[in-house]
Amino acid sequence: MGSGDFACPLDTDLVFRKVEIMSDALTLPAEARERAGKGASRALRREGRVPAVVYGGKEDPLTIHVEAKELVRQLGSGHFMNSIVMIDVDGKSVRTLPKDVAFHPVTDRPLHADFLRLAKDAKVEVAVPVLFANEDDSPGLKKGGVLNVVRHELELICIADKIPTEIVIDVTGTEVGDSIHISSVTLPEGSESAITDRDFTIATIVAPSALKKAESEEDEAAEGEEGAEGDGEQGENAEGKDGDGE
Repeated sequence: MGSGDFACPLDTDLVFRKVEIMSDALTLPAEARERAGKGASRALRREGRVPAVVYGGKEDPLTIHVEAKELVRQLGSGHFMNSIVMIDVDGKSVRTLPKDVAFHPVTDRPLHADFLRLAKDAKVEVAVPVLFANEDDSPGLKKGGVLNVVRHELELICIADKIPTEIVIDVTGTEVGDSIHISSVTLPEGSESAITDRDFTIATIVAPSALKKAESEEDEAAEGEEGAEGDGEQGENAEGKDGDGE
């Protein structure tokens, strides 16, 4: 089933739970950039710094540079792009959300970063990872079914200071053939799906290929037996008619 398909919620009495692990605000020290341009940016990179800009919030863009090692460390946390980042520059803290980090195509070294300035009650669209819990408590998976993840991330609109780190879905009780849709998931307070025109599929419990093949062979065998019985009945009817004629 495709992600754009609309389907009814599961018939089973499943309760999909959410885990609200809110991303704590990160702090990233920075310094104001006195000069802009490619030459100035290359000079900063040689010094182990990364040029960056903070924009939005009905204010002028703020050009800054940050320590490359610290940026790489925070990127390595796995949730940097979905976290509030407090940019500390010239004794002031600017509340931001990372929007983009450009990397060198060969070395993967960060070359530039963009940050969106946020008000405390601002709403932002983010991609939040999906995790699945209690797979051992799924009868369908125990029977050999496979958890087919259609969406590894959910596009959510969240209040800036309530961005969840992840959405965890409990698959307890799921059977082969069941589907998990966005309507079955209770999102954390302050979050809503950015996709509202359809009840999209997040994951399905599907039969493994071997099981599907066995079922197909059984169906073919059953059809063959029915066909043979039908041929036999036709033959008997034909003989009966011949006998009546004699």
